[in-house]
Amino acid sequence: MTGVLARTAARARTPGAPSAGLRTRLLRWSPLVPATVLLLLFLVGPIGYCVLIAFTDTQLTGQESASFVGLANFRRAFGDPAFRNAVVLTLVFTVLSSLVGQNTLGLALAGLMRRASRPVRSLTGAMVITAWVLPEIVAGFLLYTFFERRGTLNALLEWLQLPAQNWLFTLPIMAVSFANVWRGTAFSMLIYSAALAGIPQEVTESAEVDGAGGLRRLWHITLPMIRRSIGTNLMLNTLQTLSVFGLIWVMTRGGPGNRSQTLPVFMYDQAFLKSLIGYGTAVALLLLLVGALFSVGYLRLLREEV
Repeated sequence: MTGVLARTAARARTPGAPSAGLRTRLLRWSPLVPATVLLLLFLVGPIGYCVLIAFTDTQLTGQESASFVGLANFRRAFGDPAFRNAVVLTLVFTVLSSLVGQNTLGLALAGLMRRASRPVRSLTGAMVITAWVLPEIVAGFLLYTFFERRGTLNALLEWLQLPAQNWLFTLPIMAVSFANVWRGTAFSMLIYSAALAGIPQEVTESAEVDGAGGLRRLWHITLPMIRRSIGTNLMLNTLQTLSVFGLIWVMTRGGPGNRSQTLPVFMYDQAFLKSLIGYGTAVALLLLLVGALFSVGYLRLLREEV
């Protein structure tokens, strides 16, 4: 009799068990609902609309209705010498200012600040971070006044009795790359400062006792132990550098000619100055694809290191 009652009670409880588990799962995932809705509304929605526009001949002015043109905008981009020039300059700008400039200088500053006194660390950190927190427009104007023909750099060169030149005309891509390094190095410095602080002190001391010099310690101890931070920093810096627009626009507007016209500047020129919204949106999607390829590459490298 007792066994029959137990089985009956178990059958009575069984139908309610799945519903209780479902309620638990719904409650567990419910905090993600607002974030998911916002992501769909402000990210997936605009990207989907851009994909639609990229396959049309939409213009800002002089057009009654847009027509579907298929892959014509993309074929036009790959056949456009100005677009290919923008791709090359974007890669040069990214390598110089992000992969080499911000990454290397940020690591160097982080390493030097570990050995510096507290006043030096505070002063250096404040100076570097100030450049980072400045609005992009303000930073661009400051660097414009630095490189301009009558600017600070030429004044210093004349004081040193060295020849001056119009840097924004002769070396525009180098000038905007230096500006991006000046503005964005603080981010790399903060990441590497946190990474270096996580290296056990006894490991470094043991290497010093064994006679390892500074370069050997850097190559065989420091870099391997912070390689995940290096990969993360490179990925974030690369994505940020690929989208730089205001800094270049304020300093050179992509000129002279198109000698500093990276993909964001080229896209803005085509979409808003020449009113070719469809073509400009296609260029924006290609830029998004470049950023996605960089992200996938970095993520695969990070995953292989785990």
